[in-house]
Amino acid sequence: MSVTGKPDPRLRDLALLRRVRDRIDRDYAEPLDVQALARGAHVSAGHLSREFRAVYGESPYSYLMTRRIERAMTLLRRGDMSVTEVCFAVGCSSLGTFSTRFSELVGMSPSTYRRRAADQAAGIPSCVVKQVTRPIRNRSTR
Repeated sequence: MSVTGKPDPRLRDLALLRRVRDRIDRDYAEPLDVQALARGAHVSAGHLSREFRAVYGESPYSYLMTRRIERAMTLLRRGDMSVTEVCFAVGCSSLGTFSTRFSELVGMSPSTYRRRAADQAAGIPSCVVKQVTRPIRNRSTR
C-alpha cells in the first residue's frame, strides 16, 4: 500500500514481472515468446520488455534463452541425447538459433561442449558441475 492507502502500482508491476520470470523458469521448454508472455500478463509486449529489462537487466527473450541453454548444458553433460534432441527438448525450434545462442553464452558449440563435458565432469558431483559450468550472460548479446 502507498501512503494514500491505495495499492502501489510499482509493487503490482514487480509482482507481475516476478510471475513472468517464474513462468519462464517453469515453462522454458514450452513454445514461449515475448508475445505469449505479455498476453499471459495482460500487458503489451513492448511494456513487458521495457519493464523486465529495467528490473532484471535483460530482455525476457534473453532470460528465456539463458534458461534453455542452462538446461541444455545439463542434458548435454548427461551424454544420452544428440544436440538436435537437446535443442528441441529445451523448447528451441531452430537448431541454428540454438547453436548460435549456446556458443554466445558458453563460448563453444553444443557438440564441443558435449565432448568436453564428458571428460571434465568425470568424478565430480553433478551439483558442483552445474554451478561451475553455469553460463555467464554476455550483456552485449541482448
